[in-house]
Amino acid sequence: MSSKIYVGNLPYSVTDDTLRSNFSEFGDVASAKVMMDRDTGTSKGFGFVEMKSAEGAEAAIAGLHGVSVQGRSIVVSLARPRDAEKRADARPQQGEFRATKRSDVGYGSGGFGGGRY
Repeated sequence: MSSKIYVGNLPYSVTDDTLRSNFSEFGDVASAKVMMDRDTGTSKGFGFVEMKSAEGAEAAIAGLHGVSVQGRSIVVSLARPRDAEKRADARPQQGEFRATKRSDVGYGSGGFGGGRY
């Protein structure tokens, strides 16, 4: 089991230090990071905690999921790895932009409308 934990629905006032101290009750914390918006410098409302042991991660998830922090019920679960294939497919490749893959629709030989229907 992985020891990296996703923490969501955090109040915007939570910092790295408060996140670390809350999770340290369940075991040794390797790192705690609240994600910040790079333009405004404010919290995005979620973060990641890495525990030194899988047992500590399990205990933290069981103990903190659904707990109310400043009126917000936080979400605590195992962090899922980024799916690089999905992210790459979402953007068109360099030089391959096409509005549609259909050859019968588009500009040319259709008069003012442009395409054949």
